[in-house]
Amino acid sequence: MSQPPLLLYDDARARQFAPFHLTRPAGELRAGALLVRERWAFVLGTDAVGFVSAAHLDGFREGSAPTFCSERPVGPVWLVNARALPVLERIPEGTHTVRVAGEVAAVRRVIDEALWETLSTGEASVASAVPLEAHEAEGVWVHDVWDLLTHLTPQLADDIPRLAAVHGIPTVRPATVGGAGVGAHPVLVEPGATIEPMVFFDTQDGPILVRQGARVRAFTRLVGPCAIGVGSEVTTDRISGSSIGDHCRVHGELVASILIGHANKTHDGFVGHSILGRWVNLGAGTITSNLKNTYGSVTLWTPTGYRETGRQFLGTLFGDHAKTGIGLRLTTGTVLGAGANVVEAMPPKSVAPFAWGAHPPYPRYRLPKFLEAAERAMGRRHEGLDAAQRAWWERVYAVATAES
Repeated sequence: MSQPPLLLYDDARARQFAPFHLTRPAGELRAGALLVRERWAFVLGTDAVGFVSAAHLDGFREGSAPTFCSERPVGPVWLVNARALPVLERIPEGTHTVRVAGEVAAVRRVIDEALWETLSTGEASVASAVPLEAHEAEGVWVHDVWDLLTHLTPQLADDIPRLAAVHGIPTVRPATVGGAGVGAHPVLVEPGATIEPMVFFDTQDGPILVRQGARVRAFTRLVGPCAIGVGSEVTTDRISGSSIGDHCRVHGELVASILIGHANKTHDGFVGHSILGRWVNLGAGTITSNLKNTYGSVTLWTPTGYRETGRQFLGTLFGDHAKTGIGLRLTTGTVLGAGANVVEAMPPKSVAPFAWGAHPPYPRYRLPKFLEAAERAMGRRHEGLDAAQRAWWERVYAVATAES
């Protein structure tokens, strides 16, 4: 039985996942070794046809990501709450409802006018008017944006062997690639990846996955569970417990962090328990604090105010296209808004989108200059901004400046 397409839904809570909610739907965040969208496409065996989220995301375009769904779909779809993260296991044929951790997360149905209206506002529940019988899937929910980090280690440990089995990625012995290692979990290297000599693989706590086109440079210590995405490069330090998306560059120490994709950390400097949006660039010597001197719970800025996260370790959340200057220090639990460009002095715990400069109060990064810099950065990876994308960024900029 063929599956209908997938429609990802950001409810009101997902639309508060700062700083990422300004520039991407929740389905395009990385959870474990995959984007949320990729996770659901795997589980349901179908492709995404679109997403429903805040109106300002109409115009979002990125690689193979679906576009904003502005009109009610005709015919049945898999309506999925993007805050639900199932394990990578296909659902049985004939399933019409999927529960994750006991809560309805996905429903196969036709969307009527009444439901469509509440979906658009973020107030709908996927669980409304669903069959009583449901497939119970293992997994977790993201209630707050920092939950992506809370669930990272167990998700990577579970995702990596499942992905390797599906894609036929072979296990290698470190010695066969000129390296060394310790631990019982596998090292999985996809054909087309490059492992230079003198790499150390530590799989005592979990497996390591290196995808095609990726390169691991000599004198790097990889600590599992860890996933290195397609076309990414890591080099010359400890890369531990992290999910590195596609086409990233990582140098220096990286611990328990998520790089959504196309991010640059190409110099020394510790980054821990952090999330880097796409096209983030960290200046040489940028360092994140991820632990308070009191060893207490970290507070984090959210759109509803500062909140206790309950996390002892939490670094910085870098919005898309955020940039830091040479030697910048970032305090525990910092949020850098999308497009922010901060240099010289340690910034406050919350920096507005498109802030620019050395000291608060920051002036606004002028839109033409931002677009010029973004186009240059993306051009280095053979990406670009067409007229439609530039127009969308203008709308995002207007939304951000109106809110701050």
